[in-house]
Amino acid sequence: MTAMVDVDGVHKVYDGGFQALRGVDLRIEEGEILALLGPNGAGKTTLISTICGLVTPSSGTIRVGGHDVETDFRQARSLIGLVPQEVALEPFEKVMNTVRFSRGLFGKRRDDAAMEDLLRRLSLWDKRNEPVRALSGGMKRRVLIAKALSHDPKVLFLDEPTAGVDVELRRDMWDIVADLKARGTTIILTTHYIEEAEEIADRVGVINRGRILLVEDKKSLMTRMGRKELRVELDAPIVDLPDTLKGRGLRIEEDGRVLVHEYDTKAERSGIAHLMRDVATAGLIVRDVETSKSSLEDIFVDLVHEQEGTA
Repeated sequence: MTAMVDVDGVHKVYDGGFQALRGVDLRIEEGEILALLGPNGAGKTTLISTICGLVTPSSGTIRVGGHDVETDFRQARSLIGLVPQEVALEPFEKVMNTVRFSRGLFGKRRDDAAMEDLLRRLSLWDKRNEPVRALSGGMKRRVLIAKALSHDPKVLFLDEPTAGVDVELRRDMWDIVADLKARGTTIILTTHYIEEAEEIADRVGVINRGRILLVEDKKSLMTRMGRKELRVELDAPIVDLPDTLKGRGLRIEEDGRVLVHEYDTKAERSGIAHLMRDVATAGLIVRDVETSKSSLEDIFVDLVHEQEGTA
């Protein structure tokens, strides 16, 4: 099956020698949501810009819907909607005119019914005759999305779409994304709010220093790399582990009041029952026990630190 977005061996070297992208390979399938995670300066925005044809790659090829973004730019770009980080809108223009203008830039005929449907889906219909400068920051973000969707693209890039948006509007944004996915739109988003990627993405890509560290199904990634942690709160603090508990991989935290044990979620036996028995045998009184599983953020941080440690 042909990928909706196919990035093959892409490098980008800017004047001065800075390498923003280093041999990036990436395939994005039709109708999926891919969350692209990475620290500041990792290459996320450069990668999006090259796919959208805003930045010319130094080498490699990029195809969108089978169209090369360099040799068949017009066809490739017509399939793409881009919501940039920066809110760059004409402040005195009305919302409806702003969105219509973007549609016209792609050679699409005026379609008032389509514009009404789009603005209603984004809760902008009541604001259609308002000047952009009169809108809140969250509403301006919605206008950016409306502009990006005005020409009915097959692929939507969201570059930090909820930056500066309050919690309620952020939740509304992800409802919009879920609706777009249901309509078959392919969505690629970058976000600093990793919990959002954990909630809505189908696959997760991690990029750092211009290299893709991995692209994997979110659930399988968290199963493969996730860890579980058992935290045992003691009734009284300890300074050292009793001899019977040494060699069990335990560590002492919170001034001796908590024992922490990490275990493999894929192992046939966790060993927790034996551990708790040994804790009791050692004469330690347990006040509370809790378990937690590593989040996508934990996995992301570990991957980035691992790469930086081997650089």
